[in-house]
This record gives sequence, structure tokens and C-alpha cells, in this order.
Amino acid sequence: MTNLEKYNQIFMNVLGVKESALDENFTFKAVTQWDSVAHLSLISELEDAFDIMFDSRDILHYGSYENGKIILGKYGVSI
Repeated sequence: MTNLEKYNQIFMNVLGVKESALDENFTFKAVTQWDSVAHLSLISELEDAFDIMFDSRDILHYGSYENGKIILGKYGVSI
């Protein structure tokens, strides 16, 4: 499984969306099921899948599907 496939699978599992929904418009504000509890679940799943530990600033700024790819890049994960 590629990193992109893992990344997408986590979003689909945690937020209950289809892969076709994952695009530049997929943001915390635009997705009703992306609440604070889902956000923490998403972060936890990403940390486990990619064997990383986000710092608190990155957790707070992880507000969109696309921005998440950039943040993961800071930890050596290329999507």
C-alpha cells in the first residue's frame, strides 16, 4: 500500500467518507463529521500509520486534506 493509499484510507475510515470526496475542498470547516473527537482520532491514526508524533502546532493546523499532506512532509512522509 502506498502512502497516499494509507492516507486516504485513514480519512475514509475515521470520517466515513468516500475516496472521491478527498480533494482540495475537504476541510475541517466543510465536513460536518470532522469534529474535535474525529480530529483527534484522525491524528492518532496518522501517527500510528506513519510512525510519527505530531507536535501540538501541527495538530492545531491540520485542518484540511491537502494541508495534511504538507504537514506529513515535515515528518519525512511523502504523499
